[in-house]
Amino acid sequence: MQEFVDLLKILLPAGVVLYGMYLTVKAFLNKEFEKKLIDIKIKNTETVLPIRLQAYERMALFLERISPANLVVRVNDASFSSVAFHQQLLHEIREEFSHNLSQQVYMSDQAWDNVKKAMDDIISTINLAADKTNPQSRSIELAKNIFELLSTRTEDPVNNALRFLKNEIRQAF
Repeated sequence: MQEFVDLLKILLPAGVVLYGMYLTVKAFLNKEFEKKLIDIKIKNTETVLPIRLQAYERMALFLERISPANLVVRVNDASFSSVAFHQQLLHEIREEFSHNLSQQVYMSDQAWDNVKKAMDDIISTINLAADKTNPQSRSIELAKNIFELLSTRTEDPVNNALRFLKNEIRQAF
């Protein structure tokens, strides 16, 4: 029995010391893991942040390019009929959109929805103006109808989407 008590006198302090070392090593390893995680997040931010900024820049450019004022001037050709001009306008918007489709990965869902809504509003305005235009008329008639429809609107979908993108970028920085 005495041997058991002597053994217990040796093992109990050794167990306490061992447990203390275990807690110390565990705390040290947790801190090191947190430091590594923070380093990874910083490196990730350094890599992803410029890409996200570029995505917002590209979508702002997309919105500017599909803005009816810019789009009509850029695409208009006096030789187009209103039908050909209508098709060309829609083709340009779809091409611009498909070219920038991958940018949605770097944007918030709400920002992407605002961009798509602006594009859909512009397409519907162009389609509505095309419905009001005689198919045999020249492209200038369709352009005039597009601008007349836009002048009756209280809100500009492109400016609303641009404003949202700018506000979201400002919040991130």
